[in-house]
Amino acid sequence: MKDLALHILDITQNSITAGANLIEIIINEDAPDGMISIYIKDNGAGVPKEMLKQITDPYTTSRKTRKVGMGLPLLRQNAEQTGGSLTINSELGKGTEVNVKFAATHIDLPPWGDISGVIILMVAANPEIIFSYIHRSVKGEYEFDTREVKKALEGVPIDNAEIREFLKDMINENLNEIGACNTKLWEKDNNQ
Repeated sequence: MKDLALHILDITQNSITAGANLIEIIINEDAPDGMISIYIKDNGAGVPKEMLKQITDPYTTSRKTRKVGMGLPLLRQNAEQTGGSLTINSELGKGTEVNVKFAATHIDLPPWGDISGVIILMVAANPEIIFSYIHRSVKGEYEFDTREVKKALEGVPIDNAEIREFLKDMINENLNEIGACNTKLWEKDNNQ
């Protein structure tokens, strides 16, 4: 994966495949320890304990179409290259939690990529799923929740092309307002 947005897309796709109808994504850039964390929780089928022990092995996958699963192993590798970590907790029938940390100013931190595009892609492709996205930075917090958005849309489909474009612009505007996805801002605010 070339960027963090694609890692988020990969993990949430795993959640969707596991039958989740609620997916929470929390990105925290304002941790005092200098770490960026990405937390994704779902209420899907969960992962059996035997598989959970090997889940970051590239040759462990539940897919039947191929024998290799690279998403979680690459995420773990990218996190560890920055001095970060990956933890996965899961319970059958209750869901899975993925928590990954990256050192905010490390040279090997992958670029952010198109976070708003990934959020809107997931929402538009899966309008029946509830997505809750919270992004915290050193300048504030932004929350996007499809339950609230659908209520405000008053019956207009969330996957409508004009609505998708509007929502993407809205997310970008709010992320810019709080200085999200900007490690230079983090360095400035935390090194004073």
